[in-house]
Amino acid sequence: MSRDSTSDPTGLHRVLDDAMVLPQAAQRLDTTAELWPDEVRVRVAMLNLDAASFRQLEGKHAHDGDKVRAEVLDIVSTRGKMHNPVTGSGGMLVGTVEEVGPESTLGLKVGDRVATLVSLTLTPLVIEDELTQWDGRSEQVPCDGYAVLFGRSIAAVIPDDLDPALSLSVMDVCGAPALTARVVADYVEPTVAVIGGGGKSGSLSLAAARQAGAGRLIGVVPHAREAELLTGAGLADEVVIADARDPIALRDAVAKAGGPADVTVVCVDVPGCEGGAILATAERGTVIFFSMATSFSAAALGAEGLAADVRMVVGNGYVPGHAAYAMELLRGNAGVRGLFEGRL
Repeated sequence: MSRDSTSDPTGLHRVLDDAMVLPQAAQRLDTTAELWPDEVRVRVAMLNLDAASFRQLEGKHAHDGDKVRAEVLDIVSTRGKMHNPVTGSGGMLVGTVEEVGPESTLGLKVGDRVATLVSLTLTPLVIEDELTQWDGRSEQVPCDGYAVLFGRSIAAVIPDDLDPALSLSVMDVCGAPALTARVVADYVEPTVAVIGGGGKSGSLSLAAARQAGAGRLIGVVPHAREAELLTGAGLADEVVIADARDPIALRDAVAKAGGPADVTVVCVDVPGCEGGAILATAERGTVIFFSMATSFSAAALGAEGLAADVRMVVGNGYVPGHAAYAMELLRGNAGVRGLFEGRL
């Protein structure tokens, strides 16, 4: 397709599949550097792999960083994007804008340091340094290459007062606290349980729930060390240890901490947590699934089989103003910031 032809703001013009599908569903994307008029090209400095994707790759290769790196390179070169074929997830990136098409509406200019707020599963990506600076052992991947943003992509300029790695960590999960705040605000002083409360999205969700009017906050973590960190951060009224994959243990742990919860937020990156989250939630309550490891068929059928009258919400990673809100939480909450900085 000629660059003089009309592009589609969804990026449909970059899809190389024979079938008519959107970029996220495509098997391969066109990654040529030349832009259509409404596109933006970013010089990539770092990728942030989705937690579920990185965990799957790490497990598959028995924590062998060289093999993890090789598979990431193979996925990107084969598909033209970072789209894990097992988890279906990707991540996001940080870089510097190097060219802006004349019809772009993203409000970016050459030289802006940005974090993309759309998934790598739909972002044309070329890696040019073979990831030589990455040991394959962390979600954050130093990288030299380029990526292309479409007319309907989203990117945020990185604040000058924060470490870029810190900004990347926050923006990677910024949809979770914004959606949590929206749901919690629909209740009057609800009990909120965050499964995976010590993680990035979980800690931000706890802070957001508090700010939105939660009456009681329960943080669920998998082991004692994480319980110690979350307790020290002061984000939850009660911190409990439970395996989120054990539905009865999770239900009972939340109940003993003051549940069932009116709102349950699932932020863990392992499969099999659907049943426990449903059981931990009160009738007419809401479960927010904010994990790419979630099986939505298991959630739907599980709720039906348990005769559970709960609303289930899929966190899609986008709420208007989500990046600015997450940064506000980070700056204004020492507990959140401490947990994030401790992970860098």
